[in-house]
Amino acid sequence: MFGNDISIDLGTTTMLVYIKGKGIVMNEPTVIAVDTDSDEVVGVGTEALKMLGRTPPNIQAVHPLHDGVISNYTLAKEMIRRLFKKVLHRVPGRPRIMMCVPSGITDVEQRAVIEAAREVGAKDIYVIEEPVAAALGAGFDISRAHGTMVIDIGGGTTDIAVMSLGGVVVSRSMKIAGDEFTEEIVRYMRKEMNIHIGPRTAEKLKVTVGGVLKRDKEVLCEAKGISAITGIPKSVTVSSNDIYDIFDDFVYNITERAREVLEETPPELHGDIIKDGIIMTGGGSLIYGLDKRISREIGVECHLAENIVECVVMGSGIALEQIDTVNDPTHIFHKKAYIHE
Repeated sequence: MFGNDISIDLGTTTMLVYIKGKGIVMNEPTVIAVDTDSDEVVGVGTEALKMLGRTPPNIQAVHPLHDGVISNYTLAKEMIRRLFKKVLHRVPGRPRIMMCVPSGITDVEQRAVIEAAREVGAKDIYVIEEPVAAALGAGFDISRAHGTMVIDIGGGTTDIAVMSLGGVVVSRSMKIAGDEFTEEIVRYMRKEMNIHIGPRTAEKLKVTVGGVLKRDKEVLCEAKGISAITGIPKSVTVSSNDIYDIFDDFVYNITERAREVLEETPPELHGDIIKDGIIMTGGGSLIYGLDKRISREIGVECHLAENIVECVVMGSGIALEQIDTVNDPTHIFHKKAYIHE
C-alpha cells in the first residue's frame, strides 16, 4: 500500500479514515451545520455534532447521509471536503481511495459516493462492500474456499453476508441499524414517559441502559428533556429493565434476514459457519445482549469482533494494499467502481 493510499468508512453517523503506517487518523461524526440565511457552513464533524438540537432557527445541523448512503449530495460533498482537509496534509500527492459501501447500494447511490471522493482530489477510487471489508478487518482470510459469515451493524444499515473464495456468496442489506434503535428510544420516551428528548440524549440512553436482554443487575440513567404535557424542562430516570424489550421488532428483522442468508448459503459452507460462528462488527453490534439474542434465535454462535467499530475501515485498508497483487480486482471487491485519470 503506497504512502498516499487511504481507506474511508463513510458511515451514516461517523467517518473513519485509515492510512497505512499511521492507523486511523480520523474518527469524526458525519454532521454538517449550515446557516440557511447565508448558505455558509458553520461547522463540520465534532463541532457540528455539538450543535445538534441546540441551534437557532437559521442554523441547521444535519447528517447528509441517510441509511448508509448520501441523501444530500451538496452537503455531503462539502462535509467530506472539509473533513479531508484535516488529513490530506499527511498524504503526499493525489491519494488512491478505497470507499466502503453497503452491500445493497444502488448504482446511483454508488456513483454519488464516487463523485464525492473525486471532488476531494482522489486519483483512483475503489469501492468495497462493507461486510467484505468487515471480514478482512476482523482477521478472516476470505480468499479461501471456506465459508465466512458477517453481520455488520452500522448507524444506517445492517449488512449480512456469507463470503468464500474472495467474493460474496449470499448477502442481505437492510436499513435497520443503530440509528433505528436510537429513534425507538425517542419514541418510547415520548409515549411512555411523556418527555421529548433529543438524539444525543437518546444515544446516551442506548449506550448506558439500552439492550435487548434483561440484565442481571439493573442499570439507571438520567434523561433530561421537555415535558410533553407542560412544555417545561423535565428530568426522568430510565431503567435498563424499562427498555430492554422495545427493540424486539428490530431484532426480529435482523434475525430473519440472517436466517434467509443461511437458507440460501450452499450446504458445503454451512459446516464452516457452524464451526467458526458468525462474526459481528459495527457499533450497532455493541447493544447489550444483541449477539446472544441472535445466537439464540438462529442457532449459530455469534462473536463480537475485536476493534469492532474500526473493522470496516481497517479491512478496506487491507483490501487496498492487496489490489496490486490480484489479477481481477472485481472478484474481491464485487462492486466494480474504478476511476483512473
